[in-house]
Amino acid sequence: MMRSLLAAIASACLALPAAAQTLTLLRNIDAPHYDPARTSAGATAEIVFIIGDTLVGLDYDLKTVTPLLAKSWTVSPDGKLYTFKLRDDVTFCSGRKMTAADVVFSFKRVLDPEIKSPFVWRMGPVKDIRAPDPHTVEYELEAPFGELLLQLTNFQATVLNPENVAALGKDFGVKGFDGTGPFCFQSWEPRNQTVALRHAAYRWGPPLYKNPGPAKYERVVWRIVPEEAARLAAMASGQIDMTYSMPDQYLPQLAKMPSIEILRPAANLRLFYFGFKASRENVSDPRVRTALSQAIDRRQLVDAIYFGNGEPAATYLHPKTPDFDPATSTHLGTYDPAAAGRLLDEAGWTLSGDGFRYKDGKKLTLLLYGFAGGRSPKMAEAVQGFWRKIGVDLQLQMWDGTIVFSKLAQQDYDLWSIAFPYSSAGDALRLYFHSTNIPTPNRMNWKDPQTDRWLEAGVTALDAKARFDAFAQVQKIVHQNALWVPLVHEGLALVVNKRVKNVRAHHVYTSMIYKALDASP
Repeated sequence: MMRSLLAAIASACLALPAAAQTLTLLRNIDAPHYDPARTSAGATAEIVFIIGDTLVGLDYDLKTVTPLLAKSWTVSPDGKLYTFKLRDDVTFCSGRKMTAADVVFSFKRVLDPEIKSPFVWRMGPVKDIRAPDPHTVEYELEAPFGELLLQLTNFQATVLNPENVAALGKDFGVKGFDGTGPFCFQSWEPRNQTVALRHAAYRWGPPLYKNPGPAKYERVVWRIVPEEAARLAAMASGQIDMTYSMPDQYLPQLAKMPSIEILRPAANLRLFYFGFKASRENVSDPRVRTALSQAIDRRQLVDAIYFGNGEPAATYLHPKTPDFDPATSTHLGTYDPAAAGRLLDEAGWTLSGDGFRYKDGKKLTLLLYGFAGGRSPKMAEAVQGFWRKIGVDLQLQMWDGTIVFSKLAQQDYDLWSIAFPYSSAGDALRLYFHSTNIPTPNRMNWKDPQTDRWLEAGVTALDAKARFDAFAQVQKIVHQNALWVPLVHEGLALVVNKRVKNVRAHHVYTSMIYKALDASP
């Protein structure tokens, strides 16, 4: 069964001539795997959006939900029943026709407790998901979930072939992936490259593209190049078509090259932050967490590490985020090392002659886990220097992108560093701060009934004011408790060789190319 399925997938993809038209992209880190239900990794999402599809798509404005596998839908007056009408011409790369039963399987798999999907909350408070006929999906909720359509554009809601999942077992998303996307998974060499071939039957792209399919390129290759200078050289020499992993310091140089253009998405909703595992002894006191946040000069980080391609972050959400509360306190972003020292003194951590702080004979040493690639090491080293000035010993442990999430799951750290994308206040807050998301992605182990109540009120609100008011309360609570160190609202840039035509920068979750249907040689 396994061999026949793989053979069918191969035949559904275009046979490549000797000089195939290949779209080549650079990435700085690899994914842990390509099973959309089992990870929140952006490196997974980038490729899953290309090799798979969701019921609904997201337009370039990052707000408007469009048809995709579902050609239409209706919502009941009480907001609890969504009825999706599916296209009848969709096939997986194997040639097997997609039906409503595949949608039901895929969604229920995300909800399965054994899968432990970090994005299970994005599916809403599901009562039942059913297929009354091959082209209809009824999605019934226990309570209203105003962001359901938006959340179903994300990669965890990718429709899978149940036969492929069963055949591959634990190797699904590692050795194979039978999707309905514009490209078909061909191979993955961890830490090296991922290859996908054009899905010749594809005709159902979302309406934001002029070309509904098939894709104009015959294959896509994502290459992993951790070295920053090597990425610049590859892009400048024309070896690579595009990247959204270009180091910030090279963007001004690239912008001057006649063969290169830099494209920006409609919104830069992406935060680089440090999160506290608040249940750990040395960071359990909000005064300590606040002090650590106030000891960092964020403008220096933006200028020295981002080369101006970002904004100092004083809040967890960018001010342009839907449902951001302008009244949210910005005290965490205030650079005041003297005040930070006073807070540590109040918390009982006194400065010793060796320049470090101690309490009950124990040194204030913290362990941070982060990504070995990208900006993470530089950011960690910079913060390490700021905290050393106030007597805090920060130890760094950086992990390769293929294993970092498994290491984070072990919970053996005081802090972690990561950049996360989001689309709204509800999207960000519900994901990270609800107690049901412990241990991941609520790695803070934040379990607060009041936070949960306000989050539920915001998620189930049927009008905009009630939603805003609820999420404003959550923003107040989590900032007062200093659960994160907000550092930089990251600038986003898609660097493109001009030989690639008809490109626009998207930014659904972390993917800036989304389906790449209009891109042409």
